[in-house]
Amino acid sequence: MSADDSGSGRPLAWLPIPPEEIEGLPAGLDYAHWNGEPDYPTDPARCAFYVPPYVTSGDVCVRPLPEMTGLRVVQTLTAGLDHILPSAHLLPSGALLCNARGLHDASTAELALALVLASLRDIPGFVRAQDAGEWRQGFRPALADRSVLIVGYGSIGRAIEDRLLPFECARVVRVARSPREDERGPVHAITELPGLLADADVVILATPLTTETRGLVDAGFLARMKDGALLVNIARGPVVDTKALLTEVESGRLRAALDVTDPEPLPSGHPLWSAPGVLITPHVGGPSSAFLPRAKRMLRDQLARFALDAPLQNVVVTAP
Repeated sequence: MSADDSGSGRPLAWLPIPPEEIEGLPAGLDYAHWNGEPDYPTDPARCAFYVPPYVTSGDVCVRPLPEMTGLRVVQTLTAGLDHILPSAHLLPSGALLCNARGLHDASTAELALALVLASLRDIPGFVRAQDAGEWRQGFRPALADRSVLIVGYGSIGRAIEDRLLPFECARVVRVARSPREDERGPVHAITELPGLLADADVVILATPLTTETRGLVDAGFLARMKDGALLVNIARGPVVDTKALLTEVESGRLRAALDVTDPEPLPSGHPLWSAPGVLITPHVGGPSSAFLPRAKRMLRDQLARFALDAPLQNVVVTAP
Protein backbone atom coordinates (compact mmCIF):
# COMPACT_ATOMS: atom_id res chain seq x y z
CA MET A 1 0.00 0.00 0.00
CA SER A 2 1.40 3.37 -0.97
CA ALA A 3 0.20 6.87 -0.27
CA ASP A 4 -0.61 9.75 -2.54
CA ASP A 5 -0.92 13.44 -1.81
CA SER A 6 -4.72 13.47 -1.85
CA GLY A 7 -4.80 12.75 1.86
CA SER A 8 -6.75 9.80 3.25
CA GLY A 9 -6.93 11.14 6.77
CA ARG A 10 -4.80 8.21 7.99
CA PRO A 11 -1.34 8.83 9.46
CA LEU A 12 1.42 8.34 6.91
CA ALA A 13 4.67 6.44 7.47
CA TRP A 14 7.74 6.85 5.26
CA LEU A 15 9.76 3.63 5.17
CA PRO A 16 13.15 2.92 3.54
CA ILE A 17 12.00 -0.68 2.93
CA PRO A 18 9.17 -1.10 0.41
CA PRO A 19 6.05 -1.57 2.59
CA GLU A 20 4.82 -4.47 0.46
CA GLU A 21 7.95 -6.37 1.56
CA ILE A 22 7.05 -6.10 5.27
CA GLU A 23 4.37 -8.61 6.18
CA GLY A 24 1.89 -7.72 8.88
CA LEU A 25 2.09 -3.94 8.81
CA PRO A 26 -0.85 -2.54 10.77
CA ALA A 27 -3.94 -1.35 8.95
CA GLY A 28 -5.10 2.16 9.63
CA LEU A 29 -1.89 3.76 8.38
CA ASP A 30 -0.75 4.84 4.94
CA TYR A 31 2.74 3.90 3.79
CA ALA A 32 5.23 5.40 1.36
CA HIS A 33 8.66 4.17 0.33
CA TRP A 34 11.58 6.62 0.44
CA ASN A 35 15.22 5.54 0.58
CA GLY A 36 17.00 8.83 0.01
CA GLU A 37 16.09 9.49 -3.62
CA PRO A 38 16.09 13.13 -4.84
CA ASP A 39 12.29 13.20 -5.19
CA TYR A 40 9.96 12.64 -2.25
CA PRO A 41 7.14 10.08 -2.55
CA THR A 42 4.55 12.44 -1.01
CA ASP A 43 4.36 15.88 0.50
CA PRO A 44 6.70 15.60 3.52
CA ALA A 45 4.22 17.59 5.59
CA ARG A 46 1.91 14.54 5.55
CA CYS A 47 4.50 12.24 7.11
CA ALA A 48 3.76 11.37 10.73
CA PHE A 49 6.19 8.43 11.20
CA TYR A 50 9.58 8.75 9.51
CA VAL A 51 12.18 5.99 9.21
CA PRO A 52 15.35 7.52 7.73
CA PRO A 53 17.29 5.61 5.07
CA TYR A 54 19.89 3.17 6.36
CA VAL A 55 23.58 3.20 5.37
CA THR A 56 23.49 6.67 3.90
CA SER A 57 24.78 10.08 4.89
CA GLY A 58 23.33 12.06 7.75
CA ASP A 59 22.64 14.93 5.32
CA VAL A 60 20.30 12.72 3.32
CA CYS A 61 18.55 11.44 6.44
CA VAL A 62 17.73 14.91 7.76
CA ARG A 63 16.96 16.58 4.41
CA PRO A 64 13.16 16.24 4.64
CA LEU A 65 12.91 17.16 8.33
CA PRO A 66 12.31 20.92 7.85
CA GLU A 67 9.25 20.11 5.70
CA MET A 68 7.85 17.40 8.00
CA THR A 69 5.60 19.72 9.96
CA GLY A 70 3.23 16.94 10.98
CA LEU A 71 5.93 14.58 12.18
CA ARG A 72 5.25 12.64 15.37
CA VAL A 73 7.98 9.95 15.34
CA VAL A 74 11.46 9.49 13.88
CA GLN A 75 12.50 5.85 14.13
CA THR A 76 16.09 5.23 13.09
CA LEU A 77 17.46 1.89 11.96
CA THR A 78 20.70 2.60 13.80
CA ALA A 79 21.57 2.18 17.45
CA GLY A 80 23.58 5.42 17.41
CA LEU A 81 21.86 8.75 16.80
CA ASP A 82 24.88 10.94 16.15
CA HIS A 83 23.73 11.52 12.53
CA ILE A 84 20.28 12.74 13.65
CA LEU A 85 20.79 14.46 17.01
CA PRO A 86 22.41 17.62 15.57
CA SER A 87 19.14 18.21 13.68
CA ALA A 88 16.79 17.31 16.54
CA HIS A 89 15.85 20.98 16.87
CA LEU A 90 14.02 20.62 13.53
CA LEU A 91 11.49 18.18 15.02
CA PRO A 92 8.02 19.53 15.81
CA SER A 93 7.27 19.96 19.50
CA GLY A 94 6.40 16.62 21.12
CA ALA A 95 7.87 14.50 18.34
CA LEU A 96 9.70 11.39 19.50
CA LEU A 97 13.15 10.23 18.35
CA CYS A 98 13.64 6.49 18.77
CA ASN A 99 16.75 4.44 18.15
CA ALA A 100 17.11 0.82 17.04
CA ARG A 101 18.40 -0.67 20.27
CA GLY A 102 18.64 -4.43 19.82
CA LEU A 103 18.39 -4.43 16.03
CA HIS A 104 22.14 -4.73 15.39
CA ASP A 105 23.16 -6.75 18.44
CA ALA A 106 23.69 -10.07 16.65
CA SER A 107 25.44 -8.72 13.56
CA THR A 108 27.69 -6.21 15.33
CA ALA A 109 28.64 -8.61 18.12
CA GLU A 110 29.46 -11.26 15.53
CA LEU A 111 31.79 -8.86 13.72
CA ALA A 112 33.42 -7.80 17.01
CA LEU A 113 34.26 -11.42 17.75
CA ALA A 114 35.49 -11.96 14.19
CA LEU A 115 37.81 -8.95 14.47
CA VAL A 116 39.20 -10.16 17.79
CA LEU A 117 39.90 -13.65 16.49
CA ALA A 118 41.25 -12.47 13.13
CA SER A 119 43.63 -10.03 14.81
CA LEU A 120 44.88 -12.36 17.53
CA ARG A 121 45.40 -15.30 15.16
CA ASP A 122 46.83 -13.03 12.42
CA ILE A 123 44.37 -14.05 9.73
CA PRO A 124 45.38 -11.00 7.59
CA GLY A 125 48.98 -12.25 7.64
CA PHE A 126 47.88 -15.70 6.51
CA VAL A 127 45.82 -14.19 3.69
CA ARG A 128 48.84 -12.24 2.51
CA ALA A 129 50.92 -15.41 2.69
CA GLN A 130 48.30 -17.25 0.65
CA ASP A 131 48.35 -14.50 -1.97
CA ALA A 132 52.12 -14.91 -2.14
CA GLY A 133 51.89 -18.71 -2.22
CA GLU A 134 53.92 -19.02 0.97
CA TRP A 135 53.51 -21.48 3.87
CA ARG A 136 54.15 -19.31 6.95
CA GLN A 137 53.74 -21.23 10.16
CA GLY A 138 54.22 -19.61 13.54
CA PHE A 139 52.96 -19.11 17.07
CA ARG A 140 49.94 -16.82 17.52
CA PRO A 141 48.02 -15.75 20.62
CA ALA A 142 44.64 -17.33 21.36
CA LEU A 143 41.54 -15.71 22.80
CA ALA A 144 41.47 -18.41 25.49
CA ASP A 145 42.90 -17.25 28.82
CA ARG A 146 42.76 -13.57 27.78
CA SER A 147 41.17 -10.76 29.76
CA VAL A 148 38.62 -8.77 27.74
CA LEU A 149 37.35 -5.32 28.65
CA ILE A 150 34.07 -4.19 27.05
CA VAL A 151 33.63 -0.41 27.10
CA GLY A 152 29.94 0.27 26.54
CA TYR A 153 27.85 -2.44 28.15
CA GLY A 154 24.50 -1.86 26.51
CA SER A 155 22.63 -4.39 24.43
CA ILE A 156 25.49 -4.72 21.90
CA GLY A 157 28.09 -5.02 24.66
CA ARG A 158 26.05 -7.75 26.29
CA ALA A 159 25.68 -9.56 22.96
CA ILE A 160 29.46 -9.43 22.55
CA GLU A 161 29.89 -11.04 25.96
CA ASP A 162 27.39 -13.75 24.97
CA ARG A 163 29.67 -14.69 22.09
CA LEU A 164 32.84 -14.53 24.18
CA LEU A 165 31.57 -17.02 26.78
CA PRO A 166 32.46 -20.23 24.87
CA PHE A 167 36.03 -19.08 24.22
CA GLU A 168 37.39 -19.65 27.73
CA CYS A 169 38.44 -16.07 28.36
CA ALA A 170 40.16 -15.54 31.69
CA ARG A 171 37.58 -12.87 32.47
CA VAL A 172 35.29 -10.31 30.89
CA VAL A 173 35.16 -6.86 32.51
CA ARG A 174 32.15 -4.65 31.78
CA VAL A 175 32.10 -0.85 31.70
CA ALA A 176 29.13 1.50 31.21
CA ARG A 177 28.37 5.14 31.89
CA SER A 178 27.05 4.33 35.36
CA PRO A 179 27.93 1.42 37.67
CA ARG A 180 25.43 -1.32 38.38
CA GLU A 181 25.11 -4.99 39.26
CA ASP A 182 23.54 -7.60 37.03
CA GLU A 183 23.33 -11.37 37.12
CA ARG A 184 26.72 -11.68 35.43
CA GLY A 185 28.51 -9.50 37.95
CA PRO A 186 29.52 -5.88 38.35
CA VAL A 187 29.33 -3.29 35.60
CA HIS A 188 31.95 -0.64 36.29
CA ALA A 189 31.52 3.08 35.76
CA ILE A 190 33.39 4.65 32.87
CA THR A 191 35.26 6.75 35.43
CA GLU A 192 36.93 3.53 36.62
CA LEU A 193 38.60 2.90 33.26
CA PRO A 194 42.06 4.17 34.25
CA GLY A 195 42.34 1.40 36.84
CA LEU A 196 40.99 -1.32 34.54
CA LEU A 197 42.96 -0.86 31.32
CA ALA A 198 46.31 -2.22 32.48
CA ASP A 199 44.92 -5.75 32.99
CA ALA A 200 43.08 -6.05 29.66
CA ASP A 201 44.52 -8.05 26.76
CA VAL A 202 41.63 -6.98 24.51
CA VAL A 203 39.65 -3.73 24.80
CA ILE A 204 36.41 -3.64 22.81
CA LEU A 205 34.70 -0.28 22.27
CA ALA A 206 30.91 -0.55 21.96
CA THR A 207 29.87 2.81 23.37
CA PRO A 208 27.66 5.36 21.60
CA LEU A 209 29.22 8.58 20.39
CA THR A 210 28.32 11.36 22.82
CA THR A 211 30.01 14.45 24.14
CA GLU A 212 31.35 12.25 26.96
CA THR A 213 32.79 9.55 24.70
CA ARG A 214 34.14 11.67 21.84
CA GLY A 215 37.93 11.34 22.12
CA LEU A 216 37.58 8.97 25.08
CA VAL A 217 40.42 6.81 23.73
CA ASP A 218 43.12 9.43 23.79
CA ALA A 219 46.87 9.24 24.38
CA GLY A 220 46.36 8.76 28.12
CA PHE A 221 43.86 5.94 27.64
CA LEU A 222 46.15 4.15 25.18
CA ALA A 223 49.20 4.62 27.39
CA ARG A 224 47.42 2.74 30.19
CA MET A 225 46.82 -0.30 27.96
CA LYS A 226 49.31 -3.13 28.42
CA ASP A 227 52.03 -3.83 25.88
CA GLY A 228 50.73 -6.00 23.04
CA ALA A 229 47.06 -5.35 23.83
CA LEU A 230 44.44 -5.23 21.10
CA LEU A 231 41.98 -2.33 20.69
CA VAL A 232 38.77 -3.19 18.82
CA ASN A 233 36.43 -0.37 17.77
CA ILE A 234 32.93 -1.28 16.59
CA ALA A 235 31.44 1.91 18.10
CA ARG A 236 32.13 5.16 16.24
CA GLY A 237 35.39 6.48 14.81
CA PRO A 238 35.59 9.71 16.84
CA VAL A 239 35.57 7.74 20.11
CA VAL A 240 39.26 7.18 19.30
CA ASP A 241 41.91 9.87 18.79
CA THR A 242 43.35 8.67 15.48
CA LYS A 243 46.66 10.49 15.85
CA ALA A 244 47.24 9.00 19.31
CA LEU A 245 46.33 5.52 18.04
CA LEU A 246 48.73 5.83 15.11
CA THR A 247 51.56 6.68 17.50
CA GLU A 248 50.95 3.47 19.45
CA VAL A 249 50.44 1.06 16.55
CA GLU A 250 53.32 2.45 14.50
CA SER A 251 55.60 1.81 17.46
CA GLY A 252 54.35 -1.78 17.57
CA ARG A 253 53.26 -1.50 21.21
CA LEU A 254 49.53 -1.93 20.51
CA ARG A 255 47.41 -3.51 17.81
CA ALA A 256 43.99 -2.43 16.56
CA ALA A 257 40.97 -3.81 14.70
CA LEU A 258 38.70 -1.04 13.47
CA ASP A 259 35.27 -1.25 11.88
CA VAL A 260 34.95 2.51 12.24
CA THR A 261 37.52 5.25 11.76
CA ASP A 262 37.99 8.98 12.04
CA PRO A 263 37.86 10.23 9.32
CA GLU A 264 35.26 7.99 7.69
CA PRO A 265 35.30 6.81 4.98
CA LEU A 266 39.02 6.42 5.46
CA PRO A 267 40.66 8.12 2.46
CA SER A 268 43.14 6.34 0.23
CA GLY A 269 46.68 6.87 1.44
CA HIS A 270 45.72 7.48 5.06
CA PRO A 271 48.46 6.06 7.35
CA LEU A 272 45.97 3.79 9.15
CA TRP A 273 45.69 1.68 6.01
CA SER A 274 49.33 0.63 6.20
CA ALA A 275 49.94 0.84 9.94
CA PRO A 276 51.42 -2.38 11.36
CA GLY A 277 49.08 -4.57 13.37
CA VAL A 278 45.93 -2.77 12.18
CA LEU A 279 42.94 -4.60 10.67
CA ILE A 280 40.26 -2.38 9.06
CA THR A 281 36.74 -3.22 7.93
CA PRO A 282 34.60 -0.48 6.29
CA HIS A 283 31.85 0.04 8.92
CA VAL A 284 30.06 -3.23 8.22
CA GLY A 285 29.03 -4.20 11.75
CA GLY A 286 25.33 -3.74 11.01
CA PRO A 287 24.91 -4.45 7.28
CA SER A 288 24.62 -8.22 7.04
CA SER A 289 21.96 -10.82 6.33
CA ALA A 290 20.88 -10.44 9.96
CA PHE A 291 19.75 -6.84 9.36
CA LEU A 292 16.64 -7.07 7.18
CA PRO A 293 14.55 -9.63 9.13
CA ARG A 294 15.26 -7.83 12.41
CA ALA A 295 14.55 -4.42 10.89
CA LYS A 296 11.21 -5.64 9.56
CA ARG A 297 10.25 -7.12 12.94
CA MET A 298 11.16 -3.92 14.75
CA LEU A 299 9.25 -1.69 12.32
CA ARG A 300 6.20 -3.96 12.39
CA ASP A 301 6.13 -3.83 16.19
CA GLN A 302 6.80 -0.11 16.49
CA LEU A 303 4.22 0.80 13.84
CA ALA A 304 1.65 -1.41 15.56
CA ARG A 305 2.27 0.51 18.78
CA PHE A 306 2.00 3.80 16.90
CA ALA A 307 -1.27 2.78 15.25
CA LEU A 308 -2.76 1.88 18.66
CA ASP A 309 -1.37 5.05 20.27
CA ALA A 310 0.54 2.79 22.66
CA PRO A 311 3.91 3.72 24.23
CA LEU A 312 6.77 3.32 21.77
CA GLN A 313 10.01 1.49 22.50
CA ASN A 314 13.52 2.98 22.57
CA VAL A 315 12.45 6.62 22.91
CA VAL A 316 15.63 8.65 23.31
CA VAL A 317 14.49 12.25 22.77
CA THR A 318 11.17 14.08 23.01
CA ALA A 319 11.26 17.39 21.15
CA PRO A 320 10.43 20.30 23.46
